[in-house]
Amino acid sequence: MPPRILTVGIDVGGTFTDLLAVDPRSNAVLLAKVPTTVDNQAIGFMAALASAGADPAAVQALVHGTTTTTNALLERKIAKVGLITTKGFRDVLELGRRTRPQPYGLRGTFDPLISREYRLEVLERMDADGKVLTPLDEAAVAEAANKLLALGCEAVVIHFLHSYINPAHERRAAEIVHGLWPNGYVTAGHAILSEYREYERGVTAAVNASVQPVLDRYLTRLRLELLGKGFDRDILVMQGNGGTASSQFIALSAVNTVMSGPASGVMAAAYTGRASGHENLITYDMGGTSTDVGLIEGAVPQVSGELELEYAMPIHVPMVDVHTIGAGGGSIASVDAAGMLRVGPESAGARPGPICYGKGGAEPTITDANLILGRLDPGRLLGVDHPVTLDHVRGLVEEKIGRRLGLDAESAAAAILRVANDRMAGAIRLVSLARGHDPRDFALFAFGGAGPLHATALARELAIPTVLVPARPGITNALGCVVADLRHDYVRTVNKPLSAIDDATVAAIYAEQAAEGRATIAKEAVPVRELRRVLSADMQFQGQSHILSVAVENERIGVDGLRQAFAAAYWRRFGIELPEIPPVLVNLHTAVIGVRPEISLAALAAGARAPTLKAAQVSERRVWFADGWHQTPIYAREKLPLDAAFDGPAILEQLDCTTVVEPGDRVTQDTLGNLLIAVRG
Repeated sequence: MPPRILTVGIDVGGTFTDLLAVDPRSNAVLLAKVPTTVDNQAIGFMAALASAGADPAAVQALVHGTTTTTNALLERKIAKVGLITTKGFRDVLELGRRTRPQPYGLRGTFDPLISREYRLEVLERMDADGKVLTPLDEAAVAEAANKLLALGCEAVVIHFLHSYINPAHERRAAEIVHGLWPNGYVTAGHAILSEYREYERGVTAAVNASVQPVLDRYLTRLRLELLGKGFDRDILVMQGNGGTASSQFIALSAVNTVMSGPASGVMAAAYTGRASGHENLITYDMGGTSTDVGLIEGAVPQVSGELELEYAMPIHVPMVDVHTIGAGGGSIASVDAAGMLRVGPESAGARPGPICYGKGGAEPTITDANLILGRLDPGRLLGVDHPVTLDHVRGLVEEKIGRRLGLDAESAAAAILRVANDRMAGAIRLVSLARGHDPRDFALFAFGGAGPLHATALARELAIPTVLVPARPGITNALGCVVADLRHDYVRTVNKPLSAIDDATVAAIYAEQAAEGRATIAKEAVPVRELRRVLSADMQFQGQSHILSVAVENERIGVDGLRQAFAAAYWRRFGIELPEIPPVLVNLHTAVIGVRPEISLAALAAGARAPTLKAAQVSERRVWFADGWHQTPIYAREKLPLDAAFDGPAILEQLDCTTVVEPGDRVTQDTLGNLLIAVRG
């Protein structure tokens, strides 16, 4: 039996499944990029291992980024869920907040995750201080559970009023339901989110219950597949917070895997930025289906607990703050009834895919536009079943876009790129300018299979001075899986003025959260180098409805320290002091992080390098840029000398990605093999 040496990261995207395997002894690297098998992601997962030649019996650590739960929610391919809640509150999930699906007019509907006939009420009541007003009717809980089973529910949520402050009733109800329920798919709201706001807490618990069976079945199937190939260890699963958790436990809190894929890319960017000296980054991940953008300051990704996946689906668990738009390589271009060119959000996906993939796709996409404009080599496309001619692609783009707009195929393709770039630039503005960050203070970290094709154009649009393209941009999400640490997040609502709290209360809550995190990581039995904690507090001035997250240095900060930290954070955010208004401590947060062994990023760029820049050139071709067509040199990126320095235009090709360098931009490399592109003004 081979020795267990490989650390493997596998990320399943909407179009491709990426693998990165590292042998820490020799720093040898294995790579794979195979089409995602949408109906059963485990098939593509195993195909990636086979394609890379990574024997599961030789793997000592396996980390998986998955879109299983995100896709299940967006496509509503979820379990049938029942709800047991406090009498009088069955409609909280549907009433929500004072918002509407459409910003204008009175039209618009939505379907709650749990239909009304599956939402049942029982007698019980806590007040806002956690005191029992009405005892729990245990017989009613049992009756409700049996009724939900008779209705065909596979999972159940127990969501009682004010359980965040006193979960006694929820715990007892969960015990009763567990005794009757045929599986373990029982979600108690306080166990997922111990935070006030019954609507957000209830929806988060409902999300967890609705995807729990989906994720559990998938991971069980995957573990059996791997066991049959000799891998008998646990799988680590990427969470939306940028950390990993054991697959044996993650199904209990399946909601934490929503946005797993985008989070892994941001973690890889933070790791690479820290190693290369670029700690302030705007991350730009363009794949086949969507584009994800995020912001990293001081090598620390922004984390938010207020994601709204779609209308009326707020998910209040900590997640890496990523903004997603439907603009990927497979995004479909069309002309609407008003004669306007639209790109996305509809995508050709993995099947039928863009026209040029030869899988039956007949709708023009961003990838097809890049191909027509010479930015992609028809002979180097991945995932092509039956190659089609460039003339065939041109003909369909001209037929479906060009004729409607009075353009030839090349001009139509250029228009598709311009519209797509405008949409992606808007997404970057949302995570930077809209939040008070100047893009000029950041580098643009471009990755994903299509990100480096568009990065320099976006950087010029936004006045970002530098584009950083990592050594393996097309498998950066898989790298994020490899470098991600174990992480578990905890929150406790206090919701009292600081004047009503003492130092001991704050310290005790932080100590309890830390102990719970240490115990969970110990149960996962995954080797870690050390344990770290990241503390924060949600605060607001009395009378405000919005909260501000405040970083906390240590659990001994005390009430005075919290007051000073909040004042400083408020000043940084709003430029104003309000000493006359009492501050309120809303929530205390702790992230317990198990730091996993480091890997060398230099291994990703290892290989035979050409002695000169000219020797790394493989060809040249006619390529379209914003100022017209240029005869452009084509380089094999992996052969570029590490000390290479040259000006654009240029095309850099590698297995997993193509990078476009605009005319006049300056390209250099660092010792880790990262491309640094200085964008001309």
